[in-house]
Amino acid sequence: MEKVTVYNQAGEKVKEVTLNPKVFGVAVKSDVVSNAIIVQQANSRQVLAHAKDRSDVAGGGRKPWRQKGTGRARHGSIRSPLWRGGGVTFGPTSERNFSLKINKKEKRKALLMGLSDKAAHGRIVLLDALTLSESKTKQVYTILQNLKLRPLPAKKTKVAKAETKDASAAKKKGNPPRVLIIVPQKDEKIYKASRNITRIDLILANSLNIADVVKAHYLVMPEASIPVIEKTFVK
Repeated sequence: MEKVTVYNQAGEKVKEVTLNPKVFGVAVKSDVVSNAIIVQQANSRQVLAHAKDRSDVAGGGRKPWRQKGTGRARHGSIRSPLWRGGGVTFGPTSERNFSLKINKKEKRKALLMGLSDKAAHGRIVLLDALTLSESKTKQVYTILQNLKLRPLPAKKTKVAKAETKDASAAKKKGNPPRVLIIVPQKDEKIYKASRNITRIDLILANSLNIADVVKAHYLVMPEASIPVIEKTFVK
């Protein structure tokens, strides 16, 4: 397993560590990862659409008019789908079940494959520690800038109007990378400081899931998160 550089919060190289091959050196199988993501998304799907059928619509307890002799078509209830305001035929209901099943071993293996893929492509950024003196968004943003995961502030210079337009257009191009911060334990300061930064997600090391890992471009974690991941997901 290749060594990974450990940085401090100032973005300076501190040391190098070797990652556990049981977590970060698993051979990636795309079909296993894909299946795990599909199952997770299906199980988190909310069933919101619900249409009322004729048994749910209010009213219609009596026959609108007698069966014969009126010259009109026969009807038994105003709740019929043929009537305006009546029930819906074959509409979506909240009783639908979209949940899928997956083996625990396969689910765990897919997560390890996702972590291994990030490690193989140099998308894991290790910190010696991640601590904040106070719940300030600026502190987390500065750390990301030091790690080159967010653009540095541009120097203020006097430029022509045309150059200003070019700079603003270049600024709008592209989005910053999506970063998943993995913390070993709950930290209210880090949570409050990072929740207002776009394309930044925070998750506990023992609650990792394949969808969040694959969605992120970079995984940022202190060294203390690695033993938690090993203890939770390596059996």
